[in-house]
Amino acid sequence: MRFWLFKSEPDTWSWEDQMARGDQGEEWNGVRNYQARNFMREMQLGDRGFFYHSQKTREIVGIVEVCAPSHPDSTTDDPRWDCVDIRAIGPVKTPVTLDQIKATPELAQMVLVRNSRLSVQPVTAEEWALICKMAGL
Repeated sequence: MRFWLFKSEPDTWSWEDQMARGDQGEEWNGVRNYQARNFMREMQLGDRGFFYHSQKTREIVGIVEVCAPSHPDSTTDDPRWDCVDIRAIGPVKTPVTLDQIKATPELAQMVLVRNSRLSVQPVTAEEWALICKMAGL
C-alpha cells in the first residue's frame, strides 16, 4: 500500500462533500497537471490518502481510500487526463495544519512543504505515520 495527499479547496469540494458520497466514493477529476496525473496512474485499490483543505484552513482533515484505479477523467474529452475514485474512511481526530507540518523537522522534505501547489502528491510511509500520530489516529 502506498500513501498520498489529495488537496481540495473546501468551497469547491469539501471533506463534508466527500463524506456524503459514502462507500461509492467520488471521481477525483479536474486535475490538469501532468505530474499529479502520473501519480494517480500509479495508485492502486486500497491505497490511502490524506484529504487536505487548501486555501483558507490549509489542514489535513480526513483519510480517504482509492476505490477505483486510474481511468479517463469524465470532465473532459481530452484523452491525456485520467483520475481515480476515492472514498472517505473517516475524519482525523485533530486536523493537522500546514504550519504544524512545516514546524516538524521530520517533515521538511514532504512534497506538501516543498511543492505546495501540487494537488495530488505522494506521502512516504514515515510521513504518513507521523502525521497520523499528530492527528490523533
